[in-house]
Amino acid sequence: MLAESKIMSFVFTRDYDNARAFYEGKLGFQFVSQDQFALAVRAGSNMIRISKVQDFKPAQGTVLGWGVRDIEAAVAWLKERGVALEDYPFIQDRTLRIWTAPGGSRVAWFKDPDGNVLSVSQHT
Repeated sequence: MLAESKIMSFVFTRDYDNARAFYEGKLGFQFVSQDQFALAVRAGSNMIRISKVQDFKPAQGTVLGWGVRDIEAAVAWLKERGVALEDYPFIQDRTLRIWTAPGGSRVAWFKDPDGNVLSVSQHT
C-alpha cells in the first residue's frame, strides 16, 4: 500500500518567512498553505511540510534530496538563483562543488536558511 503512495516530506524551520522565501523564491516551489502547524509547499507532485520549531538543531546529514537528469545544469540553476553550494573537503570538483561517488553517482549539497542539508544528485 505505501509503495504506491506519494511521500510527504517534513523539515523544520525557526522562521516561516525565511523558509518561504527560500523554498518558494529560490527553489521555485509552489506555496500551498500556512497555518499554525506548518508551511506547506509543493515540489512537482511532492508535498513538503515545513514545521516551526524554535530550538531545533539541523541534522548533520541530508534531509531532502532531488534526483536530477543533469546535475551540472541543476547546480548552475541553483547558483543563478543565489543558492550557495556546500564545499566539503571530500568533493573532487572544486569549481562546481559536485562529489563523484566511487560508483559514478554525483551529488551536490546546499543548505536552507535553517541549516537543513539538501542535495541534488544524478545516479548512474
